[in-house]
Amino acid sequence: MLSRMPRPAASPPPRSRRARPFLWLGGGLLVAGVCFAGHWVWNGPPYPKADPDRVAAQLKAEARRVYDEAALPGAPDAPSRVEPGTCYYRGLRSLAHIDQGRSDVRSFGLSWQIVGVPEDTARAAQDRTRLRLEREGWKLVSQNVSDRGFRFERPGSGDLVDVDWYEPTSTFVVHVYAPCGELPDGFDAYDWPQTDWTPA
Repeated sequence: MLSRMPRPAASPPPRSRRARPFLWLGGGLLVAGVCFAGHWVWNGPPYPKADPDRVAAQLKAEARRVYDEAALPGAPDAPSRVEPGTCYYRGLRSLAHIDQGRSDVRSFGLSWQIVGVPEDTARAAQDRTRLRLEREGWKLVSQNVSDRGFRFERPGSGDLVDVDWYEPTSTFVVHVYAPCGELPDGFDAYDWPQTDWTPA
């Protein structure tokens, strides 16, 4: 009786076949990385999301704080509004849209002024605001832009406060700003009930 011959052991698959899934994975990661880098170079870093109502509330609160601590005689010469500002494309895409603002990204600002403020009164008002901003951790980024004035920035947020005084008209002017942010879908700056501000 013939003995059964043992079967030869199965040979391992060729190395190329075993490595093929890893090659596909590596190729996919490489393509994804190239696409991401290309998108970043073309569009630049994305703008942060913005909630216009929250931004408006913050600007109004800061404008009111400066108004209260200034304690100037009289009221602002005209009603103030939270106004949207222009923001631009980033990255290489900005070269294709030179001086063209983005409709989906805006900054916001609020200003008020009082005419006829004596220099000594303006100086005392500015000193009170300067001390408070320094105490809260704001950083001085420029000064003497006007005849007498300064700009502070809140670190990490890009929020700005300008307090100026112009000698020819003795005008005390305050500007508060919020940096560019991407707007929610459907936002209409021209039909926005949060724009008006008065210190009263």
